[in-house]
Order: sequence, then C-alpha cells, then structure tokens
Amino acid sequence: MEQSITSRSPYVAAERYSHEAHTSGVSWSAVLAGAVVMAALSLILLSLGTGLGLSSISPWAGVGASAPAIKASAILWLIFAAVFSSAFGGYLSGRLRTKWANIHGDEIYFRDTAHGFLAWSTALVVTAAFLGAAAASMVGSSAQAQNTSHSGEVQNGTSEIDTNDYFVNYLLRTDGTKSDAISATTRAEAESVFAHSLTQGSLDPSDRAYLSQLIAANTGVSSTDADKRVSDVFMNAQAAAEKTRKSVAHSLLWIFLALLIGAFSASFAATIGGRQRDNVVAI
Repeated sequence: MEQSITSRSPYVAAERYSHEAHTSGVSWSAVLAGAVVMAALSLILLSLGTGLGLSSISPWAGVGASAPAIKASAILWLIFAAVFSSAFGGYLSGRLRTKWANIHGDEIYFRDTAHGFLAWSTALVVTAAFLGAAAASMVGSSAQAQNTSHSGEVQNGTSEIDTNDYFVNYLLRTDGTKSDAISATTRAEAESVFAHSLTQGSLDPSDRAYLSQLIAANTGVSSTDADKRVSDVFMNAQAAAEKTRKSVAHSLLWIFLALLIGAFSASFAATIGGRQRDNVVAI
C-alpha cells in the first residue's frame, strides 16, 4: 500500500529522499583532517622508534641489544605505530564528519568505514611521497658526493677504498710482495666482470679464468690460489646477496602486514567515532 502511494505521489518521494539530493556521502574535510593527523603521528612514531633503535645498539661487541632483539623490536614498533596512528586518525575522520539524517544504520556504518579507509589511504600516499622525496634527496646528495670523490681520485691517480666494493677489494688484495698500487683501470675491469657474474647468478668459465689471471698478475699470488680466491669470494658474495634479498623480502612482508592492520584499525575506529558523533545530544 505504501509503495503504491509513493509511486502515485512523486512529491512525497522527492521530499522523503531530498536529504540525499544535495549532500555527498563523503565528508572530505573530515577525511583530510584524519589523514593529516595520521601522517603526522606516523612520522613522529617513526622518528621515535628510529631514535630508540639507534640508542640501543653499539659498535662494540657484546654491548647493546642483539640483532634478533632489534629486529623483533622494530617489527613490534612498526605494528604499534601503524595501529596507533591509524586508529587515532580514523577515529577523528569518523567523529568530525557531517551527520547524515534519515539514513539507514547499515549505510551509516559503511560510510564511516569508508571514511576511515579514505583517511588511511590519503595519509599513506602523503607519507610515502614525503619519505620518497627525502630518500631521493639523500640518494642524490650521496651520488653527487661520490662522483666528486671519484673525480678527485682520477685526478690524483689514487683509488680510495669503498665499503661497497669489499668483495672486489678482497679479490685484488696482495700477498705483501707487491708494492705497486693496483691501477683504477684494473679495478674497474674486475668490478665489471664480477658484477656481471653476480647478475647472471653464475661465474662464466672464461670470466673466472680472466679474473684468476688478473689477480695472479697484480697481487703476487699463484694461479691456483687466485682461482680459489675467485671461487670463494664469488660464493661469499652470492651468500651475502641472498641474505640481503631475504632480509628485504621479510621486511616488505612485515610492512605489508603493518599497513593492513593499520587500514583495519582506521576503518574500525572511524565507525566508533561516527557512532559517538551520531549520539551527541544537541543542546
């Protein structure tokens, strides 16, 4: 009966649903407010966690926290930071949004959840852009300093030891009988061959023979020892690369889990804030 009356009276239907004709389902001011708070808290907690982590380690053996303890603490702090910042920002996005009158409870619950998720997404994009810009700036400064250092080395005819080239430096380590410094051309050639072999995942027999010959001619070791050195260093470099790969993969998986928990926390907290917003009694 009610349906027939509604269909016969379009003005009644228009009046009933007029509250949705000129209002949006998203309160962007509340979303942006929650996102800004969420991003700020994330950066604050990230800085605090970094400071606590650096204060707990030491370059001296047996002093400070162990590597497993630091790794576990970093993971727990990452999850805590994601939950706290996301929940706080999501709650604000739900509490500050516009009250929707004459809307079904299920729709309100969905919109509050969407507000929390939108605030989390906006904060994630802003934080990623900020950290990406900072990382790009640091990488650019480091590359410029490295190029300046290399230019000075070429002009002076010297080659400064770089920690990133540890394995190549170990390959070209002399036995003490050679007093002449290894030329930059020889070092660059060994680096290119070694880097190409690591990229391919195996050491080509011709490259191995060439490196062995290069090492024997410039370090004073025998051909047999040079060949063994190439094999051992290449295996150690592969093991280090594999360890780095696993560490990066595990870190990304934990970051994914923390972000997923943060998204849930923001969405759930927004529903709590929205519910409290609707229960506010007008005076």
